[in-house]
Amino acid sequence: MKVAICDPIDKKAIEELKALNVEIYDFSDLPKEELPEKLEDKEIIIVRSATKVKGELLDALKNAKLIIRGGVGLDNIDLEGAKAKGIKVVNTPEASSISVAELAIGFMFALSRHIVRGTVGLREGKWEKKQLKGTELFGKTLGIIGMGRIGREVAKRAKCLGMNVIATRHVRQIPEELAKTVSYDELYKEADFISIHIPLTEETRHMISKEAFEKMKDGVVIINCSRGGVVDEKVLLEALKNGKVKGAALDVFEVEPPVDNELLKLDNVIGTPHIGASTKEAQARIGVAIVEKIKGFLEGNI
Repeated sequence: MKVAICDPIDKKAIEELKALNVEIYDFSDLPKEELPEKLEDKEIIIVRSATKVKGELLDALKNAKLIIRGGVGLDNIDLEGAKAKGIKVVNTPEASSISVAELAIGFMFALSRHIVRGTVGLREGKWEKKQLKGTELFGKTLGIIGMGRIGREVAKRAKCLGMNVIATRHVRQIPEELAKTVSYDELYKEADFISIHIPLTEETRHMISKEAFEKMKDGVVIINCSRGGVVDEKVLLEALKNGKVKGAALDVFEVEPPVDNELLKLDNVIGTPHIGASTKEAQARIGVAIVEKIKGFLEGNI
């Protein structure tokens, strides 16, 4: 069985893959435009978020039987196209949930206490103590859109901080001990913070729209660690400028990397380069999950 690694994975996982007696081809350092010709005869394709299994690359998969997406989102894979070619697609959503949840919580602290602006100001020789009066998370209402694995981990941590947690039911039933289930309109009306944790699909693209922002509480804070396309960035920009949205923390963008993005020029916006799952622990768990998926496939269980 020929296994192609298109994006970097944990080194320990590669060693464990070798023990499965498969042929490993590591193309993780190869320019993406050179991938199609390398994958024609490969049977298992491992990707993260950087490799887009669409168009020319998907067409090049002549012998592929399985695509493994190390991570959660599947928007970088043409699922219908893969299905039409008889290629199974699996991901590893269980592996990075804690890391993404901790980043979302970290964003809330950073915005509430002006940590980024305070640090930048000190480096510039400023002492903005009076200007950087913050707010506590304790007692505030957190609205979670998407209560899957990541959303639930966020809820657990927010509850420990004394936050009131409400959530919309996107797919699964929401455990009462984690959050109160509300409608989207109720969430927008009540939430001081909104943390987004849903996949990017045609249904969810620009779901956080002009209409949604108009329903939100004045001074709401937006946290997006899901996918950039879920939020209409043009509308978010206007809402940040006019004060409807007090602040935003973004790990994801509609175009990545963001080039000359106006959002990043605002003082009330902080961001990171899609690092939600980028922790040592998450990468190790993703590697373990990838190995387990391949074992399952070889044993006929996937």
